[in-house]
Amino acid sequence: KRTAQAALKIACDLVDEGMRTEEEAVAMIDPRNLDTLLHPQFDAKALKAATPIGKGLGASPGAACGKVVFTADDAEAWNAKGEKVVLVRLETSPEDITGMKAAQGILTVRGGMTSHAAVVARGMGECCVSGCSAINMDEANKKFELGGKTFVEGDVISIDGTTGNIYDGAIATVDATIAGEFGRIMAWADKYRVLKVRTNADTPADAKKARELGAEGIGLCRTEHMFFEADRIAAFREMICSDTVEEREAALAKIEPMQQADFEALYEALEGCPVTIRFLDPPLHEFVPTEEADIEALAKAQGKSVETIKAIIASLHEFNPMMGHRGCRLAVTYPEIAKMQTKAVIKAAINVKKAHPDWTIVPEIMIPLVGEAKELKYVKDIVVATADAVIAEAGADLKYEVGTMIEIPRAALTADEIAKEAEFFCFGTNDLTQMTYGFSRDDAGKFLNAYYDAKIFENDPFARLDQTGVGKLMEMAIKLGKSVRPDMHIGICGEHGGDPTSVEFCHKLGLTYVSCSPFRVPIARLAAAQAALR
Repeated sequence: KRTAQAALKIACDLVDEGMRTEEEAVAMIDPRNLDTLLHPQFDAKALKAATPIGKGLGASPGAACGKVVFTADDAEAWNAKGEKVVLVRLETSPEDITGMKAAQGILTVRGGMTSHAAVVARGMGECCVSGCSAINMDEANKKFELGGKTFVEGDVISIDGTTGNIYDGAIATVDATIAGEFGRIMAWADKYRVLKVRTNADTPADAKKARELGAEGIGLCRTEHMFFEADRIAAFREMICSDTVEEREAALAKIEPMQQADFEALYEALEGCPVTIRFLDPPLHEFVPTEEADIEALAKAQGKSVETIKAIIASLHEFNPMMGHRGCRLAVTYPEIAKMQTKAVIKAAINVKKAHPDWTIVPEIMIPLVGEAKELKYVKDIVVATADAVIAEAGADLKYEVGTMIEIPRAALTADEIAKEAEFFCFGTNDLTQMTYGFSRDDAGKFLNAYYDAKIFENDPFARLDQTGVGKLMEMAIKLGKSVRPDMHIGICGEHGGDPTSVEFCHKLGLTYVSCSPFRVPIARLAAAQAALR
């Protein structure tokens, strides 16, 4: 099988020899193969000699080899000593982010293609194998069983994020290399595509990487990922455990300058390209401490008893958090969160615009999980009143937009009503797929294999967009939305934004842009060009 590097070289040579046109050269390359150019791979010879001991989902491409660790803290500690590690967890949560960054790769027992581990790993360009249910995990004693062998902390494993294979021991890896032909093919792709390509990025480092790979803006900045830094999580936990609006506002006031600094760094990294900032989305229970020491520290900071804090944490438990108290529902209950985030976004934009008068900076504020037009109006009114007050106080001239994610089927069905308030739409197809099918995206991995075997499904609907059902809702939302606002921009920022067949479908629907994780930007650029040339 020809490598991606060889395919690019052959395509360029054929153009240079006058045997093929640029358009034909662009059409010759399989976008999915570009992954191998952007991530480390196993040495082909060493891989041939190795036998997998287990298999999960290839959730984020590349190859990783390292010593097994079981917690995010251990991953950081071992990495600080210069050890290469693979983080093995039942599943990851937002508080594992720093440990995930410190690891070479991530292996989880639970979760599908859009689980937390998969999405975050793809964003960081890190290898991840998720949903390996054959693992018998004992997190408390830091060991797991797989393929008839018990692995303990410090044992070496290798994982392949492209195939999902897991190997005992070390397999040699080869670093990623991008040669000149890559740039030429990409330049041709950009010439012929109509769809814009943005990126999903939460940090200036991710945004810079995506810009290097050709992203034309940020389609999704998940603000919650910014709350997990050690200095901020304490203030956010104070907010959650507050009894009064005043206490909540005091805690949020500590976070506001940090959020503002984050947004300023993002605007700087994007140099005037559009930035869509999604307001707080996850349920609050994801932010509360689970370790006894952290609970005690929070109780002390709040002047409350440990029992009281534990009672607050218990009260946040939900039976179905994905459909619970999250998204815009948080802003309806706690408007002060939306006010704080609005101030941070607008102040950051004013400062960066002052420093770079030639840049076009129009913040796009995105309200998540809207299902009812009145709900959006309620939150939008808070955002607009806050933003206008900040702009007036600064004596600035700043335009901004307030839009929404279309991720609840009802939002797609009533998109004309919602478009009266929303200035733009962005399809959150991870949640839209989950709610349209009624599948939990974190649990579907347990039964989807049976669906593939029985030929009920050919693909994972979370990895490749379901054009028949979810696609019909998207088509309906675009038609209804544009009947009210003909010139509104509409994008997609679910993981489907980096899947070639889904990108082609988005081109046919007439979307303005697709947004995907940084390392999938070249795939989306090439797929968008191929869709335009078909």
